[in-house]
Amino acid sequence: MDDRRSEIRDFLTTRRARITPEQAGLAPSPLAGARRVPGLRREEVARLAGVSVPYYTRLERGDARGATDAVLDAIAGALLLDDAERAHLFDLVRAANATAAQARTPRHPARRTLRPELWNMLEAMSGVPAYIRNGRLDLLAGNALARTLFAPVFDSPARPVNSARFTFLDPAAPEFYPDWDAVADQNVATLRAEVGRNPHDKALSDLIGELSTRGDTFDRRWARHEVRRHRAGAKRITHPLVGDMTFTYETMHLTADEGLYLIVCGVAPGSRDADALNLLASWTTTPTTTPPSRT
Repeated sequence: MDDRRSEIRDFLTTRRARITPEQAGLAPSPLAGARRVPGLRREEVARLAGVSVPYYTRLERGDARGATDAVLDAIAGALLLDDAERAHLFDLVRAANATAAQARTPRHPARRTLRPELWNMLEAMSGVPAYIRNGRLDLLAGNALARTLFAPVFDSPARPVNSARFTFLDPAAPEFYPDWDAVADQNVATLRAEVGRNPHDKALSDLIGELSTRGDTFDRRWARHEVRRHRAGAKRITHPLVGDMTFTYETMHLTADEGLYLIVCGVAPGSRDADALNLLASWTTTPTTTPPSRT
């Protein structure tokens, strides 16, 4: 429970600190003294959300007892939270108020094996790179073109294959990702959101502990409490065989497999990136590698 309370406290504190009175639509008061720290005061958040100052203070200290959806919506509006941040606040409060029985049951139980239908789907998508990951960024399966496009990630010696582990722990990552800082921020924000959804996932907590022991690069990002939804976008890589490439990606939630996501990558037709992808495809002659246990 203490961990859940501290998560709520730190998340609300960091969100409050980044909002100026002007951004929140508050007129400056001529009687107000100089601000010791940037951002809104607790009483300003309470006023914007329509709750009492003692109530908001108690919530920001991590005591979420009795917090209704309407109150959380009002606080999310006062703090200008986006959709991902709002969902994260609800997840944190839900976890803090969970009963002992609920706390022992993860919301998204980890699937130890992928259904054969998912492997068949990946193999059928031979013309585009496609792979499946879970919420903690383990790359569970990929078709041949995805494994070639992301060869440094799939070939990284650490197991299980994991995007964040590669990004922060593999020395090849900065060369593979020219925009390494943006990729690192994205990975941390995704993991932070997953912790809110699944605070009792031991594999997730072990991963975060592993990343935290290797210098402060991860820790500094983790302390920001940023959460994001990365469902679509563009990414640059420097592939060891074809050089610089830029591709787009779309992330789709597999509704029949809770907690799993299908990521499909694409390039602009007729572009240099398309030529590079076609070249990689011509070298890809091996079908999807399926471990005997299909884990």
